[in-house]
Amino acid sequence: MRPQRLPSQRLAKRAARSRLVWKLLGIIALAITIALVIVWLAIDFFALDYFSSLLEEFGVPQKDKVMDMFLDSVHRYLLWSGVVAIALALALSFVLIKMILRPLYQMIAITGKVTEGDYTGRVEVSSADEIGHLGESFNMMIDNLNRLEKLRKKMVIDVAHELRAPLTNIRGYLEALSDGILPPSKKILESLHQETLRLGNLAEDILSLSVADAARLTLERRKIDLGELLSHSLNLFKNEFAEKAIAVETRTPNERIEVVADAEKLAQVLQNLLDNAWKFTPHGGRVRVAIDPVPGSIKVVFANTGEPLSGEDLPLIFERFYRVEKSRSRNGGGAGIGLAIVKELVEAHGGKVGAENSGGYIRIWFTLPN
Repeated sequence: MRPQRLPSQRLAKRAARSRLVWKLLGIIALAITIALVIVWLAIDFFALDYFSSLLEEFGVPQKDKVMDMFLDSVHRYLLWSGVVAIALALALSFVLIKMILRPLYQMIAITGKVTEGDYTGRVEVSSADEIGHLGESFNMMIDNLNRLEKLRKKMVIDVAHELRAPLTNIRGYLEALSDGILPPSKKILESLHQETLRLGNLAEDILSLSVADAARLTLERRKIDLGELLSHSLNLFKNEFAEKAIAVETRTPNERIEVVADAEKLAQVLQNLLDNAWKFTPHGGRVRVAIDPVPGSIKVVFANTGEPLSGEDLPLIFERFYRVEKSRSRNGGGAGIGLAIVKELVEAHGGKVGAENSGGYIRIWFTLPN
């Protein structure tokens, strides 16, 4: 349940808004008053001399009464015009200030809702000026906060779900051993060891994902040969592909392909994609890896045979803990973090990722600026 705002809190916020309006109106009134005082003094010190010179020029006798009448009439009209000017300025300013401050009032109200966990509020953007840009930026910030909050909640649920299965298995075995229902055996110890490894792998995946999230702040960019890095990664998976009789084809340009990137993190991208291709390519299948220079960037494509992904699955395979249940089991498919790490690391380098079905292959690709 959301905490209810006390009446005193609401009144305090309204009073704060009113104080801001009156402060701005007070500044405008003060500016007009200062201008009137300056005009008043200018009339007393300069206009009177000019009026006297005009009288002398046209041969009009200068009398103190005439001079006093002139000053009185000018002062009177100046006062009336000043009062009218201040009234009109304050009325128009009040309307304009209300229009300008309306988005700010909305931001104050929405910020209060955000502190209570409500991310539904949005600022009404009705202009293309600085206030409008501020409103758009504010709405984008709320959208990002909402996305991060949903991601945090989803991640907590997913991690709890991933931890529950191995912990339940370990507890069941240990309780059975403790109660004497099962005798100690090598097979049970191996099962406990496997479940412990699953927990350890999950912890390492989550740590890798947190490191990938912060990759933008820790990148050590330098020129690297992308083709050489890919060849090294392929050699690491040579035995895995051979065990499943998977044929691996590569297509790279003859010339050296250089990119400015963090070699360690880019190697992790390549290895995660090769691991993904190895896991989900059927026995005797094919994997194709290609580096294609495109205008303004380098595109790397990993294509493997297998059951095509549905239109619903394709946009989601880079989400954290997402698995296509038909082919990516919890035992064989990992925790669904590998491609999420790929997405974070590639975007940290200023690139993009994508996936598609094409010609009997599942194609996962990423681009890097060159």
